[in-house]
Amino acid sequence: MNAMKRYIDFFKTPQVVPLFLASFPARIAYGMIGLSVFFKAQQETGSIAFAGLAIGLNSVAGSLSAGIRSSVMDRYGQKWPLRILVPGYTAMLIVLSFTHTRPTILTFAFLLGVTAPPINLSVRPLWKAIVSEDLLRSAYAIDTSVINAAGVLGPVFATTLALSAHPQSALLFAAFMMALGGSSLALNPVSRGWIPEKKKDGQKALWKHRAMQLLMVEAIFIGFGWGVFDVAVPAFATLEKVPARTAWILAAMGIASILGGVAAGIVSKRYSPLEWFMRNYILWFIFTVPLAFTYPGWSLALVGACLGFIGGAQQVFYWEVLEAVRPLGSEVSSIGWLWTIEGSFMALGSAFGGFISEAFTPRIALAITPTCIAIGTLILFVGRKYLSEANARPSTENDLRAMRDNADETN
Repeated sequence: MNAMKRYIDFFKTPQVVPLFLASFPARIAYGMIGLSVFFKAQQETGSIAFAGLAIGLNSVAGSLSAGIRSSVMDRYGQKWPLRILVPGYTAMLIVLSFTHTRPTILTFAFLLGVTAPPINLSVRPLWKAIVSEDLLRSAYAIDTSVINAAGVLGPVFATTLALSAHPQSALLFAAFMMALGGSSLALNPVSRGWIPEKKKDGQKALWKHRAMQLLMVEAIFIGFGWGVFDVAVPAFATLEKVPARTAWILAAMGIASILGGVAAGIVSKRYSPLEWFMRNYILWFIFTVPLAFTYPGWSLALVGACLGFIGGAQQVFYWEVLEAVRPLGSEVSSIGWLWTIEGSFMALGSAFGGFISEAFTPRIALAITPTCIAIGTLILFVGRKYLSEANARPSTENDLRAMRDNADETN
């Protein structure tokens, strides 16, 4: 099938566009939350340190609870969890916009993280219900690009509104977008009709599954490495007295990640998801090596753009690999628990990166990121046999899950 024809056929598939339109406002809201909470805390207290504490608390709470929230969906479906979490989350954003005390701000920052409706986690398993297998990579590619686009637009909206004449409008607009997108997704017929997979009798717990164990160990190092990077970039720019460059360096990464996701959807299907994943992983490592030698200017923006492009593609192949190797009954929780681990170590990496950047130099912090990716690469190559189910080349007759299930039945 012609590469562009796959995208055309994908968007012609019924329910594809409505699903994107339903979920996109909530994804914008997610992109706004971090900076909206940051500016709210900073403006009310005048303390950047307190604002950092608030956003850090929100991030850690969201990461630690992602696995639990996703497990609830794998057990009960999407209908009632979304209909409970979305209104509650929206209400808390509205209340937070009118609060003024430190304890209240920290409390709501924590609760927002714990109860965040798993919009992205909810959308991912729905693609298998509405597109054919030969269009699944296209679905993952566009979905990844949409998530990354929301990640670029959300902070722009949050910053613009928070620094306007009506700063509380940032949280209020985020609440409106979450209410609009979350309720639209909850009412979408595909989401309402989604039925969780049933686990096999005697099936091992998710964390006892070899492939998931491997990906969890890899997530530790990737999360830590990128957590360091997220702080090292603004720290480097600030120390060099060019803090404004942080925005366009991260913007270059974000835009490139959108393009990378789209590009991954049209690559040749002569190679399996695992082959693409491993090849792209090596490129990912190679392009992180120059980080420690860059400066917060065109060199860091260029390297960042390359990393964004490769990282955007990597998300697509990662989803394909995960879909092939995860155990039954974990369509949502498989990625949820991986995000719990990666996000938790990302928070740790951010704290460590800030200390290293201030006490020594940001270049040392930037050198940690390629080191962690190198360790991640080594882990995956050593344990590659546990991901062998992702080595099946896509076919129009059988999807990856069917191949795995058939193999299980013959063992």
